[in-house]
Amino acid sequence: MPRFFCPQPLTLGAVIDLPETVAHHIHVVRLTPGEAITVFNGEGGEYTAVLCSVDKKRASAELKAFAPRDAELPYAVTLAQALPEASKMDWIVEKAVELGVAAVVPLAAQRCVVRLSAERAEKKHGHWQGIVVAASEQSGRNRLAQLAPLHDFQAWIAQQDLHRRILLSPRAEQSLADWARHQPPQALTLMVGPEGGFSEAEENAALAHGALALSMGPRVLRTETAALAALAALNGAWGGM
Repeated sequence: MPRFFCPQPLTLGAVIDLPETVAHHIHVVRLTPGEAITVFNGEGGEYTAVLCSVDKKRASAELKAFAPRDAELPYAVTLAQALPEASKMDWIVEKAVELGVAAVVPLAAQRCVVRLSAERAEKKHGHWQGIVVAASEQSGRNRLAQLAPLHDFQAWIAQQDLHRRILLSPRAEQSLADWARHQPPQALTLMVGPEGGFSEAEENAALAHGALALSMGPRVLRTETAALAALAALNGAWGGM
């Protein structure tokens, strides 16, 4: 059944006007009145709805049933990802949402090749937010991962964080998988550097602010692989797949 994010109040039995983007999608895939869809607003649970009307830019649906289904991890993981080259961030955000991250924090680190002005950062944020929505629709999540604005690394690392921060570094002596096997499931933040990794000064700053350095094993992974491999490792050790 097609799933759509509708950021509006949803009440069982109500007839709602679907967002224009959703209406356009429904028109493109040629759904017709009487067909069932699933809608969610990010506050938990989902509704089965039946289409009442379909037009090129407008569509309405009646909310017929509610299911309090949840597909979240039993522990909250935040991904603090230094900006990679080109469109790699799109792929990282999409796959991280599919794997269950609760939040994504884009970081401007010293070795980042991509440098975004305030205007471009705002446009990118809107673009990535659309990817969060689409990945949530596709993967069956009924809560949206939070997407933070772009942060400067040094300013971000100096902030207080109630969650444990894990710095993924090929120079660390213990692997994430080994550490996770001996720890209870817990909320944490995964820190992933850009293509050249975090600089020595950045790693030292992270450790000085309480981060724990862990590796992904004997192989050095690309930045677009490291976060996803780490999420899969945590899912394997703590459950949630």
